[in-house]
Amino acid sequence: MKIVRIPSETGGFQEDKDLGKVIRTEQILPALAAGEVVRLDFSKVSYATQSFVHALIGEALKIHGEAVLERLEFHKCSEQLQTVIELVVGYSLGGFSVPESSGGA
Repeated sequence: MKIVRIPSETGGFQEDKDLGKVIRTEQILPALAAGEVVRLDFSKVSYATQSFVHALIGEALKIHGEAVLERLEFHKCSEQLQTVIELVVGYSLGGFSVPESSGGA
C-alpha cells in the first residue's frame, strides 16, 4: 500500500492545485500503474477546494475509470472534504456513463 499524506496550508485548508498535480504525477499515478492500493491521508486537511481534489484524483479516474475506486482510499476526511471528493468523483466519472436506450417513444 502506498500512503500519500496530503499536506495542509494555513488552518487545515488546501487549495494548491499545482501541488495536487505534483502529488498525482509523482505518487498516485505511478502507484496505481504498479497495481498498488493508494491511501490518501487527509488527517492534516480539514477542507480542500474542488480544484485541488480534481488535480489530485481526476486524471486517475479518467485513466482507470470507476474501478480505481477499489484501489483509492480516502483516509481521515472531514464531512466537508468528503462532500468535495464525492462531487469530483461524480463529475469525473459522469463522462464515462452511457445512457441506456429507452427503446423508443
